[in-house]
Amino acid sequence: MADPMHQFEVQKIVDLPDFSIPGVGVIDMAFTNSTLAMTLAAGAIVAFMAVSTAKVSVVPGRLQAMGEGAFSYIDNLTTSIIGHEGRKFFPFIFTLFLFILAMNILGLFLVFTATSQLAVTATLAIMTILLVLIVGFARNGASMYKLFVPAGVPWYMLLLVTPIEFISFLLRPATLALRLFGNMLGGHVALKVFAGFIISLGGLAAGGGLGLLGIPGAAVSLGGVVALTALEFLVAFLQAFVFAVLTCVYLNDVVNLGHHH
Repeated sequence: MADPMHQFEVQKIVDLPDFSIPGVGVIDMAFTNSTLAMTLAAGAIVAFMAVSTAKVSVVPGRLQAMGEGAFSYIDNLTTSIIGHEGRKFFPFIFTLFLFILAMNILGLFLVFTATSQLAVTATLAIMTILLVLIVGFARNGASMYKLFVPAGVPWYMLLLVTPIEFISFLLRPATLALRLFGNMLGGHVALKVFAGFIISLGGLAAGGGLGLLGIPGAAVSLGGVVALTALEFLVAFLQAFVFAVLTCVYLNDVVNLGHHH
């Protein structure tokens, strides 16, 4: 349990029969701690929105104010980046933001953080890019090539710029997935390491003698855990916010292709 990577191990809670897809292979359908964390996050969102909107009043209470604040925050984000058509994509971006935020925050209270799994963050990133591609081709058709050909660039520079733009587009899902995964993984590893220092130095001090020198170190480690925990709450929000912002930016590229709003 002292291993800082142990907390990221996916473990089966309920073992269910495997599901086989021809041409794909066998899929393990077991209900894991990762599935549980995502289920709890989704349930927390539904419960929060249900409670915050159960009794709507002119003068909002705390829960209603929080619900309306989250709604207007993402609404302003989508319209400010995408433009007047941003509200068409509001349900997806709002759900994405709340889901990531809920998983990040629950990971600070539970043993398992779903967003510390690359499979989870990669799935969210692939969903986002697929939406961008669908919207892009539906709205622009063959003119999607303009996404890789910036306006005003001399033709001879396009030989260099176009491949760079294309590769940059292909890397978008990877950067989306790795940014969220890396930040949540790194923060939790640091917390586990500092918490381990507290236990190790505290056990050393319990032996008496020179071991008492471990008390100041344990106190410093405890302060580090408190500081890192506060930072992790900020990171939990920022990572959900950054994911939502980049989703809006990528959608803006295809919605307003060829012109600025």
